Amino acid sequence: MKKIGVVLSGCGVRDGSEIHEAVLTLLAIDRNGAKAVCLAPDMELKVVNHLNMNETGTTRNVLVESARIARGEITDIKTVSASDLDALVFPGGFGAAKNLCSFAAEGDKGSVQPDVLRLVREMSKAKKPICAICIAPTLIALALGKDLSPQLTIGNDKGTAQAIDATGSRHVDCAVDDFVIDRENLIVSTPAYMLAGHIAQAAEGIEKAIKATLELIK
Repeated sequence: MKKIGVVLSGCGVRDGSEIHEAVLTLLAIDRNGAKAVCLAPDMELKVVNHLNMNETGTTRNVLVESARIARGEITDIKTVSASDLDALVFPGGFGAAKNLCSFAAEGDKGSVQPDVLRLVREMSKAKKPICAICIAPTLIALALGKDLSPQLTIGNDKGTAQAIDATGSRHVDCAVDDFVIDRENLIVSTPAYMLAGHIAQAAEGIEKAIKATLELIK
């Protein structure tokens, strides 16, 4: 059975993984006959109150919070290498751009969390597929843009698209129910809640993107 790493960034759209996207990703992987292996970095995140969308001034641990989505079955990403996985997927949520990298604060000048960066580059070097959902393509742009100039999508937001292009990557506009595939670099991306108005719209693109990712596995 193929093993698909799913990198989570916390639990909640404003300070971690977007829960709908994460669960839809896990469901799509399972429906396509593969095994999801949930991963997250062991680091602190700034907590956002999801009732009023304000920071609380407190912190929580990304790995511990991500374990809520993974039902406790989760691994510290620093202990995982490309040889352990057949593909790698990043659900969206603000945590992907805030915890896994610094795109949210620094745009195209941002950096990627070291353990995440190592695994992304290992997967790319090993010619193993990577899928990025919603805002997560910004992380891939920061990690691989200068070296590979990958094709990526976050939908059609001009500001974010321009920042992706500024990393050396190439943004491609995409409908909510579709995905972009860079066959040369084995990278798949889909807009999900960057465009979706409801969960069924997000699901359609995610399901297609996961299926396309699994088909790239050699």
